Amino acid sequence: MTRLSVNLNKIALLRNTRTLGIPSVTRAAGIALDAGAHGITVHPRPDGRHIRIADVHELAGLLKGCPGAEFNIEGNPFHALLEIVAAVRPHQCTLVPDDPGAFTSDHGWDLRRDSERLKPVIAQLKALGIRVSLFMDPLPAAMPEVRELGADRVELYTEPYARAFASPDEERVLARYAAAARAAQQAGLGVNAGHDLNQHNLPRFLSAVPRVLEVSIGHALIADALEAGLAQTVRRYLAAIAGGAGAESGRP
Repeated sequence: MTRLSVNLNKIALLRNTRTLGIPSVTRAAGIALDAGAHGITVHPRPDGRHIRIADVHELAGLLKGCPGAEFNIEGNPFHALLEIVAAVRPHQCTLVPDDPGAFTSDHGWDLRRDSERLKPVIAQLKALGIRVSLFMDPLPAAMPEVRELGADRVELYTEPYARAFASPDEERVLARYAAAARAAQQAGLGVNAGHDLNQHNLPRFLSAVPRVLEVSIGHALIADALEAGLAQTVRRYLAAIAGGAGAESGRP
């Protein structure tokens, strides 16, 4: 069963527009976990525009009291991420190649350029007992090299799929993701996915892309929560995951 990790960056972004401390990031995490979410994701950036260092520590404390729930910290390892991760030791660290001022993550790693500097970072994180995932475009040929670098998983960057959803390009784009997932699994990697997934496009993705272990969803989920409430929205996403997993298991 694919696990749902709720990204809380947008809760923090709203909180940071005032000095009142509301909405509470840790309270939102508790609501999501109580509703069935399997984990929490945050992506602290150097400018602190959403998740802050204090949030990371508070969430790490909360998750220690939630057996089975995982903490995933995303970010660029060359922009002060490693100090944060070493301090709290999350279950997973997802390495993302975004620039400090990037509006959002919008591409995976270029291993031809970045593999040599990524390798010692991955080794450092593994030595701390942290599972390492690399944020990657759906490039089947790159997956063996990800494994050679020492990573445990890839997170497939899914915005191109989200843009193609319900369009004539959907099947072609999905085929790329399915091929990348299979190549990753053949190389011994686990497969995660994230970026612009929502409760509408998620079932189709999971029915077409085999054995996705985790989806990390923030923007769409928090937007939906403004209408339905956070707990009910988490339940709807879990139902969407179940629907996609059921369709995948029923394929010939």
